[in-house]
Amino acid sequence: MNSRELAINVLYKVEFGEGYSNVELDKELNKSELSALDKALASEIVYGVLTWKITLDEIIKKYSSIRLKKISPWILNILRTGIYQIVFLDKIPESAAVNESVNLAKKYGHEVSSKFVNAILRKISKDEMDKLLEHLSTKPLTEEELISIVTSHPVWMVEELLKQYDKKFVTELLNANNITPEITIRANTLKTSRDELFKLLSLKNVDCKKGKLKDSIKVRKLTEFGNTLFSVQDEAAQLACLKLDPKPGDEVLDACSAPGGKTTYLAELMKNTGNIDAWDLHPHRVRLVEAAAKKLDISIINATLKDATTYSAGLMKRYDKILLDVPCSGLGVIRKKPDIKWTRKPEDILELQKIQMEILEKCSDYLKPGGRMVYSTCTVLKQENEEQVEKFLKLHDNFKLIEQINLFPHTDGADGFFIAVLERI
Repeated sequence: MNSRELAINVLYKVEFGEGYSNVELDKELNKSELSALDKALASEIVYGVLTWKITLDEIIKKYSSIRLKKISPWILNILRTGIYQIVFLDKIPESAAVNESVNLAKKYGHEVSSKFVNAILRKISKDEMDKLLEHLSTKPLTEEELISIVTSHPVWMVEELLKQYDKKFVTELLNANNITPEITIRANTLKTSRDELFKLLSLKNVDCKKGKLKDSIKVRKLTEFGNTLFSVQDEAAQLACLKLDPKPGDEVLDACSAPGGKTTYLAELMKNTGNIDAWDLHPHRVRLVEAAAKKLDISIINATLKDATTYSAGLMKRYDKILLDVPCSGLGVIRKKPDIKWTRKPEDILELQKIQMEILEKCSDYLKPGGRMVYSTCTVLKQENEEQVEKFLKLHDNFKLIEQINLFPHTDGADGFFIAVLERI
């Protein structure tokens, strides 16, 4: 199985097997005997197609006499991967993209399928995006539909964001979602400092630069994922921990802790002194927190199976600091998880809002007077962010808002994120 065939198999599983792209891709790559270069191409094609699916489908519709729903899912993904290579990848010769796609169509379809794929891909050129824009200008599309096609985001997401932000802001945000970000790592300050880690990486010829936050470094490429001197963590998530400001000796609750990135950073900020109760709803995710702590030689994290929406009277006023990084729609991390565009539904938002408020309500009781609580999400929707905090404060006059922060990929170079710092009076 070559890189292109591996890619269409992963895309099929993601679309019809309800698997996550990173999980399915890892499974296939681990089984394959492809070279590192071919594995990189397979990954590029999978994530590229998932990122640009709406746009790619619009290009297919422009040239196909057959409706998309009538095209075999295998042939549709072969067309998507072929067009993605021609339009978005500079180093792939057009002839290679076409010929490989035709061969795959013969294998996963029949002779007619391969001729259909060949006919469409022969019409595709590098300037296809310009041709698409010209084509769309002749169509009776709404503003939301046009933005949806050009930025490859579902119409409902575009509509929702346009209710909250102006057109320029939304377009820039959605375009930023389509750009693969640099990798951000966080120095494990229990073992090293940001400056020492930066020197070490530079000596190893790693392309890196110091980040905006005190422990962050941006890197182009990363191979040492098992290294105990650092963790991979976006600056937005790091900032949530810094704003909680835990001190050595504090009693801390991380109520939605998995996979443990924020939990371990809190422990590092506390110099591995004190106690952190780290909760999660699922056993396998609790194990992820334990593994993260073990990797970094952290001993103060008590990872526990617990539902943060279930009240525990015995914990009343127990904690000095509480982090509530609540379940959310994830619209702020689409650039890293393009599946979110296709798996998230509008009706999910209301359900998530209920869970968020339940967690806020229950866990706020566990904070000591004078204690600090951070409510954070990795979404950019105000109904999960500012509006939730506003509702909570109206019902709890014993809490006050200290600070509220919004981060966006196109303005901050970080994940879309919301951080509200609350204090119990």
